[in-house]
Amino acid sequence: MKSINCKGKLLDLSSPKIMGILNTTPDSFYAQSRVNVDSALQLATQMINQGAHILDVGGQSSRPGAEAIDSQQEIDRIVPVIEQIVANFPHILISVDTYFAAAATAAVQAGAHIVNDISAGTLDPQMLKTVADLQVPYIAMHMQGSPKTMQQNPQYQHVSYQVLQFLEQTVQQARAAGIVDIIIDPGFGFGKTLQHNYQLLAQLNCLHILDLPILVGVSRKSMIYKALEIEPEQALNGTTFLHAIALQNGANILRVHDVAAAVECVKLHQYLTAN
Repeated sequence: MKSINCKGKLLDLSSPKIMGILNTTPDSFYAQSRVNVDSALQLATQMINQGAHILDVGGQSSRPGAEAIDSQQEIDRIVPVIEQIVANFPHILISVDTYFAAAATAAVQAGAHIVNDISAGTLDPQMLKTVADLQVPYIAMHMQGSPKTMQQNPQYQHVSYQVLQFLEQTVQQARAAGIVDIIIDPGFGFGKTLQHNYQLLAQLNCLHILDLPILVGVSRKSMIYKALEIEPEQALNGTTFLHAIALQNGANILRVHDVAAAVECVKLHQYLTAN
């Protein structure tokens, strides 16, 4: 897997990388990932010390049923946090979790290196052109519906094939817009039932046909805590198990709340695959 150019910083994907989650929101589903300007640096420091390669800063909750905010509210939340991280950790890669082109622009101008779009350009028609103009890598995720509606009876004839088909079309559109580096995300929990999520994870390697890096975000999600009948706060063990499956099926980036546990998972997976 080639390296990705992130505004002059190289992300080497010859081994799996860890993306730590920083939510500048009051309502993200996992409370311990929520930060404000004052607490963001503390959590960022912890994640970097534990081995995170990328910090993913988001300003809007995308949990099922979440109410949308406008782009200016999102910008007001994420830009001060990005600026603070850049000032203290200029070496670390930062992605911005947004589906607004305006927020993507503001974040990259503040120092972010990657745009992570849960809508793959479907919620803001200016996003693909904007990312191309910004000359940064783009993470395109599959989602059925919007965060507010996505869990209202999602249906597929064959979830893995349809996700692959959507991502293939999105990649073509992104290339046509002028985006060079693309990462794909099948979108676990975004418009999928419990069964859809596990079918998608089991068949994750079908996405290799696109020959692009794969990001997996399953950390503490409902596909774990609902299956085990526990709370998100108790879902670390289940998360680590699914991370191991994702790595075995070819994931290149894990988007996580718990960096230290994910780093250990990657290390053990590397021992396994080296023998």
